[in-house]
Amino acid sequence: MNLLLDWLHAQGLSGIPRAHWIEAAITGSLVLVALAVGLVAQRFVGRPLSQAWKGRLTGQAESLGSRLPGIVRHGTAALLLAILINAHDWSKLAAAPVGLALGAATALSVLAILRGLGIARWMAWLVATALFVALFSHAVGGLQPITSTLERIGFDVGKRRFSLLALLTILITVIALYALVRLANRFIAHWVSQSRAFDATQKLLAQKLAGIAVVVVAFFVGVDILDIDLTTFAVFSGALGLAIGFGLQKTVGNLIAGIILLMDRSIKPGDVIVVGEDIGWVNKIGVRAVSVITRDGKEHLIPNENLMTQAVENWSYTDRNVRVRIVVGVSYASDLKLAQQLMLRAADESPRVLDSPKPNVWLTAFGDSAIEHEILVWISDPEGGVGNVRSDVLNRLWWLFKEHGIEIPFPQREVHVRTSPPQDPH
Repeated sequence: MNLLLDWLHAQGLSGIPRAHWIEAAITGSLVLVALAVGLVAQRFVGRPLSQAWKGRLTGQAESLGSRLPGIVRHGTAALLLAILINAHDWSKLAAAPVGLALGAATALSVLAILRGLGIARWMAWLVATALFVALFSHAVGGLQPITSTLERIGFDVGKRRFSLLALLTILITVIALYALVRLANRFIAHWVSQSRAFDATQKLLAQKLAGIAVVVVAFFVGVDILDIDLTTFAVFSGALGLAIGFGLQKTVGNLIAGIILLMDRSIKPGDVIVVGEDIGWVNKIGVRAVSVITRDGKEHLIPNENLMTQAVENWSYTDRNVRVRIVVGVSYASDLKLAQQLMLRAADESPRVLDSPKPNVWLTAFGDSAIEHEILVWISDPEGGVGNVRSDVLNRLWWLFKEHGIEIPFPQREVHVRTSPPQDPH
């Protein structure tokens, strides 16, 4: 005991009342209890919650789901420690371990949440560190000196004070709002994707409109939190808005055109449209452009405004059935009735050709060297391409013609060479 008193005297702590040491022992024990409860919550609440999260929110905030056990652990401990620190007017000595554990648990919880939402590592660590320092300093009654020091480091511009504290506050506010926007968008996207009241196009439109609304709300909340007076920027924002309006005229036009396309459903994801001379299916309607993938694997990014102002051939606008024309010529010496029957047979045997409407054969012209026909077939999956259907029918028809002796003519030319008699040199 004497040795302990001598050490306390050497450290300048011998003057601390005995009651404060007792409080410190109590709070230290309660801190250990809170941390133990956090471990229990991680096992019995965090892990089942993580499995349920991954099962129900497939494709939405996956990395956040894997971090849920740690979030529950540190969050539970932080909640209990916050109750403890506010339950009694503790001495600084007793509040120090609580504040230390509270700051660490809160920082770890926030760090896991931000990283789970895909926030950059340096941003997450900045917010976590600021929270740790603020909570620990507040617990021991030392937050005011820190804020005063940060406020003194800066400069004045007119009536506005730009300090390190203001910069730190702005950064933390922006990061927090950015994280909330990402979290809200993911939950909204999951809710809309699971809704049975909307079709695919309406779901996409709802997600985009909800995303815009969330960003607008976050902007005004940030302005209110940071106490930014927008009236001081009225003239500047007007000039800047005018300049941006001219510069982003096409971008805004494409944005509005994309929303209109989704509202009137004239073009929607999955539709098959004609892009130039190529056929492609609409993969995605974005903010600026529509992504169209052709059968060659080429992805065309067509501005939304172009699809609004130009004629577009949409093969699946009201009906997904598409008619394919296949040109065939047969010899004049062939049995015309048999050849037409074989054409219908080749079309009927092709797997992608529909039974209803039925295939048909038209005689279109008497050509120079062949009797020309068109085989008309219908398909219901134009996104699978039409060239392969045409190829399949022609391949089948080739072997049927071979089997039944139907001749496919080709242009022939006869060349007569005449020689003049030799002339007498005399």
